[in-house]
Amino acid sequence: MESLRDPLKGVGVVLPSLGVDPVTGASDEPFALVELGRCNVRTAEHLAEVLRSLPVGETLRARVRQVNREVGRG
Repeated sequence: MESLRDPLKGVGVVLPSLGVDPVTGASDEPFALVELGRCNVRTAEHLAEVLRSLPVGETLRARVRQVNREVGRG
């Protein structure tokens, strides 16, 4: 959760309800789910603005695919 909160905060995005899902956090699952939570419209718009400002090229797409494979999602 902190590994997501800190980078978001670094670009000025605060998701007030960001937290660990209590059910999966207390289960035998190897990875708990992270609840991104709810936010107001201004925060959602700011997050979208930050995401749109990122250069999305093949390098970023390849890195995302690699990370997804490493965590067993792809």
